[in-house]
Amino acid sequence: MKQTKDPFPTIYDVAQASGLSIATISRALNNPEKVSPATRERVMRVIDEIGFVPKADARARALQNTGRIGVVSPFFTAPSFVQRLRGIADGLSSTHYEMVVYPVDSGEHIKHYIQTLPLTRSLDGLIIVSMAVSDDDARRLRDYQIETVLIEFPHPKLNTIEIDDFEGGLMAGQYLIDKGHRQVGFLGVAGLPEFAIHPESRRLAGFRKSLARAGLTLPEAYICNAPYRLELDESVQKLLELAERPTAIFAATDLQAMGLLKIAREKGLCVPEDLAIIGFDDIDFADYVGLTTIRQHMYQSGKLAVELLLSRLKQPDLDVQHLKIQLELVERNTA
Repeated sequence: MKQTKDPFPTIYDVAQASGLSIATISRALNNPEKVSPATRERVMRVIDEIGFVPKADARARALQNTGRIGVVSPFFTAPSFVQRLRGIADGLSSTHYEMVVYPVDSGEHIKHYIQTLPLTRSLDGLIIVSMAVSDDDARRLRDYQIETVLIEFPHPKLNTIEIDDFEGGLMAGQYLIDKGHRQVGFLGVAGLPEFAIHPESRRLAGFRKSLARAGLTLPEAYICNAPYRLELDESVQKLLELAERPTAIFAATDLQAMGLLKIAREKGLCVPEDLAIIGFDDIDFADYVGLTTIRQHMYQSGKLAVELLLSRLKQPDLDVQHLKIQLELVERNTA
């Protein structure tokens, strides 16, 4: 009897087409850190060309619904991620889908996810949070027909949920100006990994624009960049020790704003009388400390991402959508 040929290419086909050993191909797929970037790219290029799917996942390729939605994000323990994750979880709670979280801690890590997750066909859809996606990444996701929604990073070829960080900076600056401040500073983020997005630059640009409209400038001495954490470094201490320090500071994130609030109080400054502070995000803790901030509705962004993704799964022919969530200024006690 004539044997029916396996309709799916095997790892032996990948080895033959790439000129590499099966062991090397296996490492490229399962332990990418153990092969060079060039070798991994070579393996993935051949896999794309011949349509190889790992044997354990070959059956999954034929299934229309695996019942799994992947969430890829850095800053896994950051308060902003937790709020978005809660929105995603609540959005999926009434569906048959389960959520699978893929935390990212390096550029190679996210690259590996985007290369292998579409390949295995083990997910129905993917939500990528707070990370830049290249044109090649977008092409791969579309070629493998894995529905994807990006949160915070717009890409013309993929569905996105975004905010206007420039507008947020404008709002913060105008608020402080309306409160009578003329010497204002900016606390940005230092040391973010290269694979993460950097919205603070757009927030700073919007902040500068608001000052320029009022005939004010932002001196370089009033711009400070500190790590994204509650415990800030000496550069913030020095900013508050200037002979003519700013009377108000816009922090690019709530986490840093709360760190700034702690330092100001340790120095005996009254907030907002001596120093007004405004943050950005409106994380849960912002309300507890009375932080004035720019709210970006993170819980809603997670829930909306799920709604958009599910609508795409039902109707894949829908046009790519780019949804923008409006920001909101929340006035509390610090500014």
